[in-house]
Amino acid sequence: MQDNDHRLQEPGESGLYNRIAVLRAERGVSRQALADAVGVNYQTIGFLERGDYGPSLKLAFQIAEYFDLPVEAIFSTRPLKPLSRQVYASSQSPEKE
Repeated sequence: MQDNDHRLQEPGESGLYNRIAVLRAERGVSRQALADAVGVNYQTIGFLERGDYGPSLKLAFQIAEYFDLPVEAIFSTRPLKPLSRQVYASSQSPEKE
């Protein structure tokens, strides 16, 4: 099972991890709607989600603007933690020194 977990953490050919599919699902946005909003073909969104294609800097910013999130919340060179874990962890009281 660990091999499958590791395989799921692979970034794809682009070398980037992203949250595009998760964000679309959370917000009920289709690939076509996102593609139309940022001016690309809907297949490009699929390529991005799978990591087959790395976005241009401009496209990464357009996607971030669409979701009203910083670019680093959507794209990373390291595996992304679930947003719920990040939000929950940041709302915890600071550790005692």
